[in-house]
Amino acid sequence: MKYKQLGGTGLFVSEICLGTMTFGGNEDAGMWKAIGALGQGEVDGIVSRALGAGVNFIDTADVYSFGMSERLTGQALKNLGVKRKDVVIATKAFGEMGPGPNDRGASRGHIMDSVQGSLERLQVDHIDLYQIHGTDAITPIDETLRALDDLVHQGLVRYVGVSNWQAWRIAKALGISEAKGYARFDTLQAYYSIAGRDLERELVPLINSEKLGLMVWSPLAGGYLSGKYGPGTATPNNSRRVAFDFPPVNKDRAHDCIAVMREIGDAHGVSVARVALAWLLAKPHVMSVIIGAKTTEQLDDNLAAIDLTLSADELTRLDAVSSLPAEYPGWMLERQAAARQPKPFVKPPAA
Repeated sequence: MKYKQLGGTGLFVSEICLGTMTFGGNEDAGMWKAIGALGQGEVDGIVSRALGAGVNFIDTADVYSFGMSERLTGQALKNLGVKRKDVVIATKAFGEMGPGPNDRGASRGHIMDSVQGSLERLQVDHIDLYQIHGTDAITPIDETLRALDDLVHQGLVRYVGVSNWQAWRIAKALGISEAKGYARFDTLQAYYSIAGRDLERELVPLINSEKLGLMVWSPLAGGYLSGKYGPGTATPNNSRRVAFDFPPVNKDRAHDCIAVMREIGDAHGVSVARVALAWLLAKPHVMSVIIGAKTTEQLDDNLAAIDLTLSADELTRLDAVSSLPAEYPGWMLERQAAARQPKPFVKPPAA
């Protein structure tokens, strides 16, 4: 297992992060049941296996199974006797947690209420990385940032991050934080996969410039890159996409990617999923890839991606088949950038 800096901080996290969306779904949990319904014993096994493989980074959210994921995660760490200093716990706030008008969003009120609930469910006295889970078009960015800064000063939160925000909004938030001395966002959690490379247009240049750590959610595109799908195949009955077809995937483009990944996987004797994860891990702008699992077998296969080194030729093939269509202003920026490259000096002929 490799460890990378959490953004520009001095904290190190494993390049594989254990995701917990499969923890706790039940008959009353709506879409969460389709994603996963692991109970405490199964969660203990998954967490134990991940930690044993060198994972020190766990990501959850209050909205996952309406708090049950956090509760199961915290209890698993207690059951396994994990020292608090040996695990980096990330959670998120924003989603709807009750029927009231203030039971959602990124307002100061909801953030302050939410952090207390997460601390209680996780059975900890602080959260290592506290993330705003979505864009709140109502709450001023300054209000959100000041609330997060207060949590850092109170010692309840050590680092703050954001998820599913636009590049311009993150840039504005970083500017406000710098101007007012607030704790700044250190991470971005975003959807990224070989079948969905949209964040490379605006978000990757931003995180590279501002030294944000990129946490990848749904690296297998909601299971679409697991190897169970492809041209001419029907959706498996046990697939979560039967009940929860998310995130959106351009299936034609995804099938082209899967075909190449299957060839590469066969050459290495590994699964399509492992190739998809190895492609992400090879990207220098990726800090950590979040993997979720319903079984220890699935977890083991995903964890093994850290041992798969793709050749330069294989990476080139995968980049080519998954390349984004040209889009303005990208194609114009690329054209104009060429004009800024110094040309070799050619001595004029003697007169």
